[in-house]
Amino acid sequence: MSRIVRTTADLAFPFILVYGFYIIIHGHLTPGGGFQGGAILASAMLLLLLAYRYQESTRYVRKTMMKTLESGGLLLFGITALSAMALGAGYFYNWLSPRGLLFGDIVEVGSSFANLNTAGLIPIMNLAVGIEVVGAASVILLALLSGIKEKI
Repeated sequence: MSRIVRTTADLAFPFILVYGFYIIIHGHLTPGGGFQGGAILASAMLLLLLAYRYQESTRYVRKTMMKTLESGGLLLFGITALSAMALGAGYFYNWLSPRGLLFGDIVEVGSSFANLNTAGLIPIMNLAVGIEVVGAASVILLALLSGIKEKI
């Protein structure tokens, strides 16, 4: 691609990443969540893959790294879901919610400022889903783009 496209991609990439993480982290307070934020992060990867040649961009966006992210997100989601069973509760039980620890504050009744430290296990699951989605979508994008032949 042209220098203008590459420069624009380089400038936009960090902002897209920040926005994707914002959507993931605030998923339990606002519309959005892990899947939507992960899709935004994957679109940032796609921007890099399209702005640079496949061989250049795969130096930074590696398939093994994305597979590791996908597996890590899935593992984190499963461990989070099973963690309640280790404490004697049911599968997916939200044991962090009323404790006052990480994501354990109680939601105030009525209109108030959003508190990120609420919702118990839900923000952790949003993060796990976001990691899994960015990994899986990037692996799919890398597989699709690897078959394209460039004109020299």
